[in-house]
Amino acid sequence: MSEQTEPAQDGPSGGLSYEDARDQLVEVVRTLEGGGTSLAESLALWERGEELARVCQEALEGARERLDAALED
Repeated sequence: MSEQTEPAQDGPSGGLSYEDARDQLVEVVRTLEGGGTSLAESLALWERGEELARVCQEALEGARERLDAALED
């Protein structure tokens, strides 16, 4: 079964698929958990992570809506 979803269209992460955003978010979390970054770098990574999480959440919500609509038919 494929996990493909429609890409997000707006914001700095616009055009990322769910899978790409998820993979990038995993890397951001690993980097933050690994430490060794400055406060400024950590803040930038956190902000990027929040944006990527938003892209993922919107993709999942869109998929849920499509499933709900298909099940109503």
